[in-house]
Amino acid sequence: MDAPNGGKTVANKGPSVVIRLPGVIIPLSGPAALIPLVIVLALAVALIAYVVRSATWSWLWVSGGLWILFIGYWGAAARNAATTKSSESVASRQLHQLLMYGALALAFWRAPGLGGRWLPRTIYVVAIGLILQAGSAFLAIWARRHLGRNWSGQITAKVDHQLIRTGPYRLLRHPIYTGMLGMFLGTAFVSGELHGLLALVIIAAAYWRKVRLEERHLSAVFGAEYDDYRKKSWAMIPWLL
Repeated sequence: MDAPNGGKTVANKGPSVVIRLPGVIIPLSGPAALIPLVIVLALAVALIAYVVRSATWSWLWVSGGLWILFIGYWGAAARNAATTKSSESVASRQLHQLLMYGALALAFWRAPGLGGRWLPRTIYVVAIGLILQAGSAFLAIWARRHLGRNWSGQITAKVDHQLIRTGPYRLLRHPIYTGMLGMFLGTAFVSGELHGLLALVIIAAAYWRKVRLEERHLSAVFGAEYDDYRKKSWAMIPWLL
């Protein structure tokens, strides 16, 4: 969750995962719980490598490499998340993941009818895209480090949940989402084709939905304190949103 939160250190009991298959439930804990994460990361890397390989422009390899590094860091950092007290529904989380993974695949895959260009094919456009993607990744990581163990990939209430207004959270309430949007925009610049632009539209809609849910959640948790914070900050884009 890209919620500004923090709190006292809570003992970490180690990661745990429950794999549910038709008629089978497999509980995993400790190091074994990292197996699904490794599998998902490997599939993501393979997907990006496949779609980039089928692309015409080698610069998409650079953009794909940035994504792979970012996903790797994000997965490793997620192991230190603190204990969750409550969270959004499974269906809501799965919908967001479906939109996010679909948008990431579309950012690199020249889907039929979406190979037309929306930007000129110049090295200057590509350079802007890569700089934007790298800078946005830095913003997301910076914000993630400020959240520390209280970060979560879903809308949650942590134990000893408190409001954080340091680092990028001084100005933005959801800087991780800003960083993710910037990374998608950067990749769309690098490809310059309509499929990248459509991916950006999809992920923007996904995060707009999540921001609305999270704003309601945080307002209910923090009340007047969060309302005051909203008056002195922007959701994702300074002076615009």
